[in-house]
Amino acid sequence: MNLLSRRSLLAIAAVVDIAIHARPDPVAAKHLADRHQLPPRHLETILQALVRAGILKGVRGPKGGYELATERRRISAGDIVRAAMNGADEEGSFPEPQSVLVDDVIEPEIKQASQAFLAHLDTLSVEDLCQRADKAGFNSHAENTDFTI
Repeated sequence: MNLLSRRSLLAIAAVVDIAIHARPDPVAAKHLADRHQLPPRHLETILQALVRAGILKGVRGPKGGYELATERRRISAGDIVRAAMNGADEEGSFPEPQSVLVDDVIEPEIKQASQAFLAHLDTLSVEDLCQRADKAGFNSHAENTDFTI
């Protein structure tokens, strides 16, 4: 069972991917989407939420794309998840339960568990994830070539 929403998981993957591939040029959303087998429009809302949160920086122009707005050791997975959750309206279609049981018993426990989960993610930096990717053999240069004319 995965406690992260797909949106949060994708946000972490996008930031780590950008951290790995954004040298010397920013990462185009198209390349990011290709590597994760997603349509670029699906990523744009997540990327914009990360820009608004100050995690990513959008670069315009022919060699534009996205790059980290700060050092990767200063960005935690918890920061990324919070940004993704703030930009999400995934639960808007479901009615929220209204009861004493939910308000007084269930919600406080869920809130405590969520805080513990995010506290763990706060200890995990993008630098840590990039080092794991490096050990796993991800090559930052092999997929960065673009022959589009």
